Amino acid sequence: MSRVILSRYLIEQARSNNTPDDLCFLIEAVARACKEISQVVSKGALGGILGSMGTENVQGEEQKKLDVISNEILLKANEWGGHLAAMASEEMGHAYQIPRKYPKGANLLVFDPLDGSFNIDITATVGTIFSVLHCPNEYLSQNEVLNEKAFLQPGTEQVAAGYAIYGPQTMLILTVGDGVQGFTLDREIGSFVLTHEDMNIPASTQEFAINMSNQRYWEEPVIRYVGELIAGQDGPLEKNFNMRWVAAMVADVHRILIRGGLFMYPRDRREPSKPGKLRLMYEASPMSFLVEQAGGASTNGYQRILDIQPKGLHQRVAVFLGSKEEVERITAYHKQ
Repeated sequence: MSRVILSRYLIEQARSNNTPDDLCFLIEAVARACKEISQVVSKGALGGILGSMGTENVQGEEQKKLDVISNEILLKANEWGGHLAAMASEEMGHAYQIPRKYPKGANLLVFDPLDGSFNIDITATVGTIFSVLHCPNEYLSQNEVLNEKAFLQPGTEQVAAGYAIYGPQTMLILTVGDGVQGFTLDREIGSFVLTHEDMNIPASTQEFAINMSNQRYWEEPVIRYVGELIAGQDGPLEKNFNMRWVAAMVADVHRILIRGGLFMYPRDRREPSKPGKLRLMYEASPMSFLVEQAGGASTNGYQRILDIQPKGLHQRVAVFLGSKEEVERITAYHKQ
């Protein structure tokens, strides 16, 4: 039986599920960019790409050289294809306008070019997260600068989302609203090959991921819940749990898609004005789309993340996602 590469999968999606051609072409362009980023990441110190740029992004966070390189690769790979009205990146303060010399399309691309970039120097897992939205008709124009309000759509409006993970293998995890598929990069043929069909998250789990060093800042529902997890078999949940934490959302979510689990990044008391650490549009929303398509659940502790109406490109949010039983439990603790 012949192997299914990404191009074939997208063509079959267009035939069977009416996935628009321009969306298929866009996903192919994103995949090509991810292959290039994977190649750059794999060179490490040999490519002179380790370390800091000595600059900060719009959130005031230190930029690694690979943050900037990956961002540029994604912009250049996608600006010319005629599939996009504009792009937005975690690394840029404002939306990226398609240069006038290129035609515009009807889609919007949102991405975190290199999630977990602080893992680069220690050769740990990193990745790229992306999301695709339709651009509302009232914002479409070939000649005008696109209003950033066009991006401010709830996660339910996503038409595709995914991530590339750069580890021992490079994988592309994708949903176009018809389940979640996993593709592994075959470097010999230069293509992503379908290796994980219809990925599914078990409803129950005995693994969780959270940064325990922030425990003293957590709100009471999280303190209660993690305390019950740690109590294990002797506690109210009556089973033992293992904790895993990679400090890259792509790695922790990938583990959940492969074998189940719960990922938590709650808000805390260090900055009470901020509703969380992770970015709604660049991280939480695309990952929530993937998790729900795989049978899991995702909330901010009080409501479904995909229902949140964004108010800004860089809005933050608390995140609890993964196996449905545990997401529902921690959400219920918040609502109590």
